[in-house]
Amino acid sequence: SLSFGSILAMMAALLFGAAILIFVAANWEAFPRLLRVAALFAVILAGYVGGAVLKTRDHAAIGEALWIVAAAAFGGSIALIGQMYHLSGDEASALVTWCAGTALAAVALRSSPLTVAAVGIADAWLVLKGFGFYWRAETPHLFIVVAIVLFAISFWTRSQAARHLIILSVILYLVLLATDRETLPVAMSLAIVSVLLFAALVFAGDPIDRILQLGGRLPLHALLGFLTGMAIIQFELADESTNNSGFAVASIVALASIVAAIMLAGRESRGLRWLAYTGFAFELAIIYSVTLRSMLDTAGFFLAAAVLLGMLALVIIRIEKRMKAPAGTGAAA
Repeated sequence: SLSFGSILAMMAALLFGAAILIFVAANWEAFPRLLRVAALFAVILAGYVGGAVLKTRDHAAIGEALWIVAAAAFGGSIALIGQMYHLSGDEASALVTWCAGTALAAVALRSSPLTVAAVGIADAWLVLKGFGFYWRAETPHLFIVVAIVLFAISFWTRSQAARHLIILSVILYLVLLATDRETLPVAMSLAIVSVLLFAALVFAGDPIDRILQLGGRLPLHALLGFLTGMAIIQFELADESTNNSGFAVASIVALASIVAAIMLAGRESRGLRWLAYTGFAFELAIIYSVTLRSMLDTAGFFLAAAVLLGMLALVIIRIEKRMKAPAGTGAAA
């Protein structure tokens, strides 16, 4: 575990690296071209080599911080060298190259923070490409290949955080795919696969967790995937003002599934319970907005919501009491 001093040292190293990069950028035009390239590679080399030396001397936090500085310098070098020599290419290619270089460094140094950084860069590419900030908006299907490669790398670098981030990123990819392609088929597939995964984890979770090594938190991702898929379905069906029966069925399925998730896995995971509570509140907000827009009986909605909320509160209270009972018994003994 990191001590407070190690955390401060890591922050100091990051700030020092940022100061160097900002100074170089501010005086960029004053340096000869060859000196610019040499300075960029010197920062990268010093970061990686210096970090490795410090890590072998029990200064892991500072060493990892220097590796992050070197990875950031590598990304800056791609942009600056491309600008200096007017190289062809776009921002998408630069981000992919940056991600690949950071991933290779993570493998070579067996670094968990660098693996997380590589996933973060891939996510930046996914968001920029998917939402069309610099290019025509289209779903970057190459991201799935990148995610699989980084997921495999995370086992070598022992980066559980990277695996969690990759799963969340895949959910984001599917959201982008749903907005770009057939919305309902993609959203329904996401919801169904999430339900099947959740059921498998409830009844045979230990073998799966031993393989994926996610610390028992995969049910949270499955529940989040289900809630995301159902939200997309509900938003899509809510636009069909002539027929709200589909929306009503989807809402009932979502609410019932949330209660089932709490009953099946809520006792073992406080995070899952809070995610379920948040999902329930979100469902109420969606239902409320649709009933108002379609001019349905608002009083009837509040009555139904009160009944559902009361039932959920009763379930939550019973679960919380059961969870506290063993602790109280142990203390009494």
